[in-house]
Amino acid sequence: MDMPKGKEITLYERERIEVYLRMKKKKSWIAKKLGRNYSIIKREIKRNSGQVLPYVAKDAQYYAERRRKKTNKRKLEKWQNEKLAEYVKRQIREGWSPEEVAGRLKNHPPQEVRKCKDRSVSYESIYNWIYEGEGRFEGLYKKLRRKQKVRKRRFARKKQIKTTIKERVSVSERPAVVGKRERVGDWETDSVIFSGRSILSVRQERKTKLCRLHKCEDKTAVRSEEALRDIIESLPRNFWLTITRDNGSENVLHHGTEVPSFFCDTYCSWQKGGVENLNGLIREYFPKKSDLDKVEGSYVYTIQEKLNNRARKSLNYLTPNEVLALEIEKGALNS
Repeated sequence: MDMPKGKEITLYERERIEVYLRMKKKKSWIAKKLGRNYSIIKREIKRNSGQVLPYVAKDAQYYAERRRKKTNKRKLEKWQNEKLAEYVKRQIREGWSPEEVAGRLKNHPPQEVRKCKDRSVSYESIYNWIYEGEGRFEGLYKKLRRKQKVRKRRFARKKQIKTTIKERVSVSERPAVVGKRERVGDWETDSVIFSGRSILSVRQERKTKLCRLHKCEDKTAVRSEEALRDIIESLPRNFWLTITRDNGSENVLHHGTEVPSFFCDTYCSWQKGGVENLNGLIREYFPKKSDLDKVEGSYVYTIQEKLNNRARKSLNYLTPNEVLALEIEKGALNS
């Protein structure tokens, strides 16, 4: 069955035409194979071939777009930006958000995209491509943090249980320098809960965004403090100046840690917003319904390093490990 006469020739058809011509097939044979009129195929080949140069599908597509002056084609769908689209898809599949991908492209463009027509793309364009463009056929929305089929906002507040913590020091008494994120050594801590007994004890350094994840058998204060001490001992002592905590029961034994602890006000999780944001990233790899009891500690470490090698907007789209290396290089962490 022939295609409609007014139907535009697609890039896929042009690629098939190029292959068939290289196979020395006749124009009439190609037209029949593609379900097109002979005159359309003849005109397409004549228009996009030279006396010496052969027919090339990508060149034919480029000139066809120029002839019809099509300007509303999405940036990631232009064949000239094929490498750019491949980079975006790869980073989204690695768990990066569209905003992180867009920021990395703008501030630190990789070598592979520098020959593309466009070297960068906005995060709104990436979202649009994922949900409405050709990216929807890749199912990339499943790799986004919320995994929603349709973009929408949701607002919810979790109920918090009040816990009496002895010798609790309010975050209002925390040194002002901590809030400025000008030094390395100020940490935030939290716990991520799952369907099983095991939890993730999560720490994040405020300036570098460096994170440390530790699997605990349960949410007891004993396990949480053991995990924290293990992490403290794994890093230089001058890398620990303060810890900001919430009012959960897992923090009642904060006296056992020599690093000064400060506690957020009730219902003010934004006072340790860095680790709260990190928890959202962790959920991409460990959904709430996951059974952490069945997860090996080595895999938790793998996810930790994925997060430490993920570009962050707050770091000018550098990764936490890259920022840590810069701090070490300038001597900020010398013993």
